[in-house]
Amino acid sequence: MDGSHKSVLSDMASQDQLVDSNDGVQGPCIWSCPKGGCKIELGKQIFCNRSLNMKNIVAVGFDMDYTLAQYKPETFESLAYEGTVRKLVYDLGYPQELLEWAFDWKYMVRGLVLDKKRGNILKMDRHKYVKVAYHGFREMLKEEKFGTYGNTLIRDAFDEPEYALIDTLFSLAEAYLFAQLVDFKDNNPGKFPEGADYARMYKDIRAAVDLCHRDGTLKQMVAKDPKRYINEDTLIVPMLKMLRNSGRSTFLVTNSLWDYTNIVMNFLCGSGALDGRRKCNFDWLQYFDVVITGRLCFLP
Repeated sequence: MDGSHKSVLSDMASQDQLVDSNDGVQGPCIWSCPKGGCKIELGKQIFCNRSLNMKNIVAVGFDMDYTLAQYKPETFESLAYEGTVRKLVYDLGYPQELLEWAFDWKYMVRGLVLDKKRGNILKMDRHKYVKVAYHGFREMLKEEKFGTYGNTLIRDAFDEPEYALIDTLFSLAEAYLFAQLVDFKDNNPGKFPEGADYARMYKDIRAAVDLCHRDGTLKQMVAKDPKRYINEDTLIVPMLKMLRNSGRSTFLVTNSLWDYTNIVMNFLCGSGALDGRRKCNFDWLQYFDVVITGRLCFLP
């Protein structure tokens, strides 16, 4: 192969790895090449056990909340927790002591299962064997755990409606509050509304969370100061540009309403600094072929 051919191939390889950044400056597209050209920190590497041939993919879609918009648990989940507690106290008649509680956003993890009937929090393996069980914040003894969940002949399915799966980041604050209520009820049974067993408490937590979303309490606070509640990510725009430059369509589907979606996407795709002096614009729409917002019931 002569020098001119080598030069052409080298130029093509370089172009394949370049993408425009937010400020219009081209930089290396580190995720599009096995070698990447630079070292990627461990927290940003992608590990998978199945590969996907992108050759036949014509469109790539994104959700917004907790997909493009990664919320900060120390602020957003704390905000959701506080709003839920207020709804429990002022709307559902729970004790005033709840208002003094605090949320430890590092305590819960995804993958847990709530036993709504017994007030327990379970950690299981892939065979649905309960490895660790807590009643509220108290770890259950081995004998107690085995007596409740150890019957291998009648293995529970651990599914709804008796159980709740903590499989989203939205659920972490709910699970923590459930554990707090279980402990509080055990120690103060007379302070709860009549008929409020463990399952009823979980149902009330879910109702309180829905009230927070329905009246816009949470998203109004986020919209006022997105930077406080959402992580900035300068790689979103380069990623979207890379997909579109490859000839693929992109779309955004979210059940958040348009006004909130516009604010969040301006924050993510703009300068990342929305304040009272800078108004939202529609520049971010250029990165999507289709945007669907609002309460979705059906997608054709």
